[in-house]
Amino acid sequence: MKRKILDGAVLAGAVIVAGAGQQLAGQAAAAEASVPTFQVDPSWPKVPPKWKLGDASSIAIDAQGNVWVLHRPRTLPADQAAMAAPPIVVFDTAGNFIKAWGGAASGYEWPEREHGIHIDYKGHVWLGGNNCAGRKLPGLKPVGDDQLLKFTQDGRFVMQIGRSTQSKGNADTKNLHQPADVWVLPSTNELFVADGYGNHRVAVFDADTGEFKRMWGAFGRKPVDKDECPPPSLSSVPDGPGPDQFSIVHAIRVADDGTVYVADRENRRVQMFTTDGRFVK
Repeated sequence: MKRKILDGAVLAGAVIVAGAGQQLAGQAAAAEASVPTFQVDPSWPKVPPKWKLGDASSIAIDAQGNVWVLHRPRTLPADQAAMAAPPIVVFDTAGNFIKAWGGAASGYEWPEREHGIHIDYKGHVWLGGNNCAGRKLPGLKPVGDDQLLKFTQDGRFVMQIGRSTQSKGNADTKNLHQPADVWVLPSTNELFVADGYGNHRVAVFDADTGEFKRMWGAFGRKPVDKDECPPPSLSSVPDGPGPDQFSIVHAIRVADDGTVYVADRENRRVQMFTTDGRFVK
């Protein structure tokens, strides 16, 4: 059975629209909508027998269609910890293993709790984390993942934006605060960051130099500090457009036309912006 892995599935659940399209008295019949169902394929991916994967937190697809899985080795139970695969494991579309790398090393600060991975148009690998001291997760240091890392596809370190546990809040232009996701726009070579679990903003940087360029919050407003660790999981949201501020800025994509789509997870909404942060809808 053929599989097609869709990069960007984190933004929203897929909706399949089907139904009648008759015209009755000049009015179109409403289309019926249904949610797709899924079945586990136990043969995909083919992880080498010597390794096991922890919680898979994010997936990216490169220009060749290869599947880059970012997982959390430290979530494996103690009796399997010695079999943990490196945090980044790459497979082809058939699920065959290609390579694996990543983890703590000198010269950069690897995130404590791996969260998001993105392969940009130049082939660089970006990743971040969402740990904070208040989570008190076993096996993790009580630090904040306030940084993004950039690598080549063979694991050579290129650049770090921000430093671990150094965030000064939403006004900070040097550090992130548990960034959840990123996207690089080829036409401007800008890095758009869903920042994130601790901050509540979109932050934009030059993808080559890491220079800060601009930021905005929900509806294009100035983001307000409300650092909660661990972040809350809301049981309900009000009707209408929702709160004035982002909750967890969980995912971001920039379309070819420059529209920025931002997934505000706990508020159950996606907001659209121009690349300069002007709210669209």
